[in-house]
Amino acid sequence: MRLSGKSTIVTGAGSGIGRAIAQRFASEGAAVLVADLEEPGGRETVATLQAAGGKAEFLRTDVASEDDCRAMAAAAERHFGGIDVLVNNAAAFVFGKVDEVSRADWDKVLAVNVIGPAQCVKYVLPAMRRAGGGSIVNIASVSGFIAQPAFVPYNTSKGALVNMTRCLSLDLAADKVRVNAICPGEIHTRATDYHVQKLEKSGIDAQTALAKLAAVSPLNRLGRPEEIASVALFLASDESSFVTGALLVADGGATLD
Repeated sequence: MRLSGKSTIVTGAGSGIGRAIAQRFASEGAAVLVADLEEPGGRETVATLQAAGGKAEFLRTDVASEDDCRAMAAAAERHFGGIDVLVNNAAAFVFGKVDEVSRADWDKVLAVNVIGPAQCVKYVLPAMRRAGGGSIVNIASVSGFIAQPAFVPYNTSKGALVNMTRCLSLDLAADKVRVNAICPGEIHTRATDYHVQKLEKSGIDAQTALAKLAAVSPLNRLGRPEEIASVALFLASDESSFVTGALLVADGGATLD
């Protein structure tokens, strides 16, 4: 019960890493606002949390919309009486070479992956300040500090989120709001399935494609969303009370070279 009595928000919690984080937070005693653009997935997450005895609410949220971010913070306060933890997990997966992507692609990836987290932080801050502090966990990526072929928009956005994390940690330290980021490597989610489909189009079967992705890590396997949820729990809880501005890499050693 490391988050007992805590009010939390997890964006993009309708599936994958976000859902795993929401489930772990609820199991540790937190009330969870599931904020997701995809309503069926978000409501399904809430149903699983409530069925397990957890306290959860759903709000359809597009983090690219300032009005939605404002409403999200207000909903958490209305339902749970405050905001202690924000997890910025919602993401747009836009890939390609610079001459292949459109202005609309750039607008989408920056709006969701960079401006979205900034807006979410802006609107949860008043509640955290009233509470005397809080924890913000950004889900960045190893893509934020390595180069990958044909990943220009996505890696650019995650690089921005990495540095935003560090800047926010400085600016918000006086408010006792800690800001950290998790940088996952290859985690088996819908994004992984996207990569597999891309490899399949080049003639590689799904099993071989998954093995190829797993081989990037010295541990020779893909990570699980639940493993990222454990890192998020550490950063959200008082166990990390002296940790801010940190970038915790969870990639099975893939970026050691």
